[in-house]
Amino acid sequence: MKITRKAVLIGGAALAMAAGGAGVAGAVGGDDGDEKASGPDAARAKAAALRLVPGGVANAVERDSEKGATWEVEVRKPDGSTVDVRLDADLRQVAIDADAERKGDQ
Repeated sequence: MKITRKAVLIGGAALAMAAGGAGVAGAVGGDDGDEKASGPDAARAKAAALRLVPGGVANAVERDSEKGATWEVEVRKPDGSTVDVRLDADLRQVAIDADAERKGDQ
């Protein structure tokens, strides 16, 4: 079977587009906003949230858009309860809400 150069180029272009689409989907995340964030900006968001909840432990950092926030940091308070600390782009408090997720919800 003879494979033409045109077929190889078309196949390669299709693979490149598929890989690029998967990369964009991974970077943007899903509709539910449950994509974990990492890196220096996420570390700064975590530190800002912990200043707002003294003695807390940060469980997760995510990008967020609820209530006009940019970041959501899940923090376990010293009493064992969990709150979602929402921060704006300047790492200022937007809201601190009781965490709505429970172990059975995942």
